[in-house]
Amino acid sequence: MERQIHLFEEPAPDPRPPETVTWNLWHGCTKVSPGCAHCYMFRRDEGVGRDPRVVSKTQAFDLPVRILRAGEFRGRYRIPVGSHFYTCFSSDFFHADADGWRPAAWDMIRERADCSFFMITKRPERIGDHLPPDWGEGWAHVTVAVTCENQAMAEKRLPVYLALPLKHRAVMIEPMLSAVDLRSNGIARIESVSVGGESGPDARPCDFAWVLDVREQCAENGVAFSYHQTGARLVKDGREYRIPRAKQHEQARRANLDLGGTDRLGEIPGE
Repeated sequence: MERQIHLFEEPAPDPRPPETVTWNLWHGCTKVSPGCAHCYMFRRDEGVGRDPRVVSKTQAFDLPVRILRAGEFRGRYRIPVGSHFYTCFSSDFFHADADGWRPAAWDMIRERADCSFFMITKRPERIGDHLPPDWGEGWAHVTVAVTCENQAMAEKRLPVYLALPLKHRAVMIEPMLSAVDLRSNGIARIESVSVGGESGPDARPCDFAWVLDVREQCAENGVAFSYHQTGARLVKDGREYRIPRAKQHEQARRANLDLGGTDRLGEIPGE
């Protein structure tokens, strides 16, 4: 008997293991707050004679939906099912200069609902007007995180951020420039918090006591916590330690401060 062909058969499960991918679909940014002062992207671009303030679409723009054209997995997405995309780490996904490209980016993120996407913004005031029309209360496979590098930015950004329709909420206190009290700024509505000091030749100090205090706030409220990196200048018990770039992630891990479900936070790309 001739085999029946069904045009809309479900594809066979993807046998490839998921990947963790950095997807920088556009590059370039402008500084908006104290945390931007020594931005690693600016430092790198200026080192090669490039203007970091020019926002431009990259060659990786369509990475999530690229199809393999040859080989054993021909016809499948290049990035396997179940993969995780760290999105737009060389810019800000909600930067105004990218408004023309963002709808196409949302289309790709929608198409790859079989993966997860994590993005960080310093512009929560722009999120609400630049979500896709079918966003509803949020997409389960997308986390939009906000940066609050000091108390002033926490008080400015978190009320705006927490009012948005998001399935997942995360706060990045990186670079940590002061003590940050999240207790009065809706910490119970946040899923995870990541803390890290500043790197680079002009790094500002991060006090370990600030890190421990945020960890305690998370522990009190059942919020996942990750100590991402020490930064170049770590103050502990009144003494400042200079930590080489290559050791900053390792030393943070050795502190053994992470709380509940933070494996993914620990993978966040560093400077």
